[in-house]
This record gives sequence, C-alpha cells and structure tokens, in this order.
Amino acid sequence: MVDDNASAPSRAAFRSPRLDHSNTAMAHQHRGADSLPPTARSRQGTTKRRVHRMVFAGVIMGVVAIACSTGQTDTTTAPPPTVIGMQPTTTTSLESASSSTTDAPSGAGYGGIAIIGDDQIPSTVNPYAPDGDSPIVAIIGQAWLTGVWDIDPTTLELIPEVVTALPTVANGGVVVNADGTMTVQYRVRDEAVWADGIPISGYDFQFTLDTLLELEQTSDARLGYTAARVVRSAAQDKTFSMTLESPTLQFEQLFRWLIPKHAVEGTAFPDDWTDTPWPSGGPFVFDTITPGDRIVMVRNENYWKTDELSGLQLPFLDGVEFRFIEETSSLVRAFTNRDIDVFQPPPSIREVIDPLMDLENNGAVITVLPGRVWEHVNFQFGPRRLETSPNSCNENLAFRRAVMQAIDREAAVAAIYGDLIPPMGSYLDAFSPTLASDAWARYPHDPAAAQELYLQAVQETGRECTAVFSTSANAEIRPRLGKLYVDMFAEAGIPLELALMDSQPFFGEVLPEGTWDVGQWAWAGSVGLAKAVEFHDRFDPQGLPPEGSNFYRWGTSDSSVDDDSTRRFAEIVATMRTSVNAGDLRLLIAEAEAILADQAVILPLFARPVAGAVWGDEVGGYILNISRAGSTWNIENWYRTDR
Repeated sequence: MVDDNASAPSRAAFRSPRLDHSNTAMAHQHRGADSLPPTARSRQGTTKRRVHRMVFAGVIMGVVAIACSTGQTDTTTAPPPTVIGMQPTTTTSLESASSSTTDAPSGAGYGGIAIIGDDQIPSTVNPYAPDGDSPIVAIIGQAWLTGVWDIDPTTLELIPEVVTALPTVANGGVVVNADGTMTVQYRVRDEAVWADGIPISGYDFQFTLDTLLELEQTSDARLGYTAARVVRSAAQDKTFSMTLESPTLQFEQLFRWLIPKHAVEGTAFPDDWTDTPWPSGGPFVFDTITPGDRIVMVRNENYWKTDELSGLQLPFLDGVEFRFIEETSSLVRAFTNRDIDVFQPPPSIREVIDPLMDLENNGAVITVLPGRVWEHVNFQFGPRRLETSPNSCNENLAFRRAVMQAIDREAAVAAIYGDLIPPMGSYLDAFSPTLASDAWARYPHDPAAAQELYLQAVQETGRECTAVFSTSANAEIRPRLGKLYVDMFAEAGIPLELALMDSQPFFGEVLPEGTWDVGQWAWAGSVGLAKAVEFHDRFDPQGLPPEGSNFYRWGTSDSSVDDDSTRRFAEIVATMRTSVNAGDLRLLIAEAEAILADQAVILPLFARPVAGAVWGDEVGGYILNISRAGSTWNIENWYRTDR
C-alpha cells in the first residue's frame, strides 16, 4: 500500500541512522519496463579483503563538473576521496580510460565513462545492511553485485544471471518430492568468477543462505529465507540444491545478491561490510568514494559476461561514476549542462518532464513509462461502511458497475499526467505484462449506461444509493481526482459526496477498520510470479483483517457479499499458495483477475509514470527498467557513442 504522500516521488536523500538521525525519507518509486502499454511520449532506445573503509557522510558536498569526454574530475572543492583497494590487479583506472581502442559491436567502442546522477545519498552499498533496501543501493548494485536473477525490462519477468537457467518444474530444477517437500537445484555458469578470479560456486550459495538466515534471526531483516523453511541443502563447485519443507514459490525471490564465502567468511556480517564492498561479481569494481558526493567504479577485468551478438567481453565502458545531487533543480541542471549523462527525473512534475523533452532535439532521449505503483478506485463491503455512508449500495453489482462506467479513466489520467501515460487495463501490468489481459475494457466511460445501472441498483436495493468517496488529501493527485469524480458521477445521475482526510488517519485507522465506502489508494507492484500470486491475498475472502489483508472485506465473514465468485476466489488463492507449476499459476491468476473485473471489485486507474533521461549522443545501450533494477540494470552493455 502506498501513502498519498508518495503520489509524487520523494526526491530526498537516504542517510545512515548511524550518521544522521535528522533526515529520513521514503524511497522514491522509479524503476521501469521497456515496453509496457504504449505511451504517446515514450522512446527507448584477492581472497582476503583489505581494511580500507568506505565512509558515507551525511553531509552534501559541493557538486563539481566532470568533463564527459575525458573523465577528468575537478575535486578542488571536495574532500579527499576514500580509495577502495579491493582488486588492484584486475582494474583499469579512469586515468587510462582513453587508451582502449578495441572496437565493440554496432559501432560502439571500448573506453570512456558514463556519469549517473541521482538525488539519493547511499548510507551503504551492502544490500543486506540497514538501509540496504533503498533504491540507490540497487542502482549502484547493478554495477558490482551479482545473483541468481535479473529483471527483464519488457516483461518484468525474472531472467537468469549467474545461473544457467532459473529452476522451474518444467526444466526439472524444481521437484516436488513424495514426502511433501520440494527440492530446488541451481547450476552456476562455468565462466562466472568474482573480480579476484575466484570462481563463483555452490559454496557461495550455501554461505549466502546460512548468513542471511542468521541475519533474519538476529535482526529485523525480512529477506524471505526463514519463510522459505529450508530443511537441508547441498553445495558443490558449480551446483547448489536446497529442500524446502513444502512447495512454495517463495524460493523464486531468494539469492538476489550472492555473498562471496572466501571473502566474507569469518567476519561479522553485515557490520564489517556496511561501508566496505566485497569482491565484485559485476561489470565494475570500486575505485574511489568521495563521501556524500560521488562513487567512481572502474572496469572489472575478470567480468565473466560477454556480449550476446559479438562474443566480446563486457563491459564496454572503462568506468562509471555515480553523482549524488539532492536538489531536483540542480539534478536537472546538471543533465541539461551535460555534467551527467544519465538520470531518472521525477515524472509526476510536468515542470521537469516537458523541458527535458525539449532537449531531444539536442541529442537527449527521454523515456516515460507506466511504473509499478498503481492507483485504483475500490469498494468497502464490510458493515462499518454504513457509518460513513448509510445509503451505501456496494453490495449491489449493478451499482458497482455503474461506478465503473461513470468514471472516465482517460480524462482522469489526462488531468494528472497529460499524454505521458495511458489508463491502466490490468493491475497485472505492474507485476508482469505477460500475465495481463485488458479485463477492465468492458467498462468504457458511458454516463448513459452508468445511469441505467444506477437506477437498477436503486430498484434492487430500495435505497438512494449515495456514494461517499474517501481518500487521503495530503498530496495533489487524489483530491483533484475526487473533484473530477463529482462531475462524472453527476453526469451519470449518481449522488457522490467527498470525504477527504489526512493520510495518517486514512491509512492508519479508516482502511484497517473498514470505515469507508468508495475509496482510492495505490498498491506497488513487484516482479516475479511469486509476487503476482501473493498480491491476490489482498482479496482473499479468508483474509479478514487483522489476521489477513483483505481491507475491502470482499467475501469475508462480515461481508455484505458472499456468493459463488467469492467462494471460487478463495479456492484460487488457496491453490496458488501451494502450487509451483508456472503454467497452472498463470491460468489461476488469469481466472482471479477475470473475477475481480467481472464482479467490479476494483477499478485500476493508472500506473504512476517512471522516467529516464540519457544523452543518447553520448551513451548508447541505455534501456529504462521500471523495476528496482532501475536504469542501470544493463550497465555492462552501455558504451560511449561519441568516441
């Protein structure tokens, strides 16, 4: 669930609680898929660690310009950098960046650097340390971490990274045993090595599992390893298997990032690795850190990936630099002045996106895509909705369908985002577009049809059927939409009252207690089939709060609706929880979505946009990814186009 205050992405910095307690902020939502539903303005194009410490200060240092073509840095106003000496024999310093001349495919050349701007300041680079789940850690992590899976920018599906294939029932990697347990097997790529030349092995899987299980048991970390309930495991040089207590898709989300056993074993994790990176398994290795200002990485000469078309070793770039610029205006100005090559602007601010679009004539490429955070209109089916709306008719299907057709989704989206994004046809677009169908296309904006359905509802219920629209009023989006709904409902002859309130009581009291009638808020989609399955718990008729998460109370024990649809939905959810066959799960998800649409339980409106900006005449290979992988998800494939 996403608070109204997040309706515009937060552009604040992350600081370590150990360093600065004065300013904490939410992570902003901006990670993306290459080809979700089309938009009118979307275009794509050593085994022993050294004791050098990386310290991230909680103070913003002055932003200094870097010449993109040479990679030279003027650090006269910045503090001396911290040098990370992890793998001195396997790196290429930025000072020699212009010496590489080998040709890469498609006219790309080896060499040069790319400069990435971001408004967050990392307090760590360890994804398993406190604050390690912040988006900036993932953005930086794509350049040096490695794990089992990555995220396809088009489908948002998981794709194999350090393994030859993701384990499934179909390929024999997942086996449900006769005793009711389930075994999952991984095969590590033969060529995969850490930056110090040590092979990535099944022992790294085992060490990662053991380390993170202990971390979950000794801290507040929720990484999924305890929930997966591993009963035994076995590791070899290039294989790893684990047996889980019962069939579950939970395994799918594990091993996002691997921890090298040979470097980390015998140390205190994560304390010893909060400010110090372990040997890289990605395309780049750490070179220098300028606290609060920038991180510089250079090519990992032992990187194991090659370009699929040419067979040439990746990465193409000699290095990358991450610059941290808190102010949105300063970040935009840095891009406009070509001080940075790539950044993700806040797409909800048209004052930012439109001027950036104007730069496309000068070589910039601006991509705007529907993101993972999606707004929806919904109904409360529990008894306490009558405290807010005594004439609520939410139990009546004709009334709910009348609301669906009274709301002009295209006009609502245009009022907030113009032509940046389209209305949402399926909530599954925020999880995996390949799962989605245009299920809500059956509800086009039709005031006359809405009025007819409304009058049917009045006759069937014997009530006036007044709707009371409740939502949070702290940010701009939902109050604006509420005012639009008043006019839309009036056109269809449906009485509507607004009940806007502060987000704290709305999310903290109204939603869990079920004291709203018609409402609106946002959910955040996530990648992987397991996450798509898990989302349907929000509508599980057996999930009455506080034990469950069915805030809508659709089909719950206190619901005004209990019918064949709710009972079938409960069966679907129960079956999905124990199924690990992808084909079966896809069919169940499709049926679940069809029920929610047919029964008019919710109305998906739109997914908040995600934007990416790159100087296409300087950096090639950039593809925006709306997931947490972010714009750096394929950073090993970037190259300089101006060499």
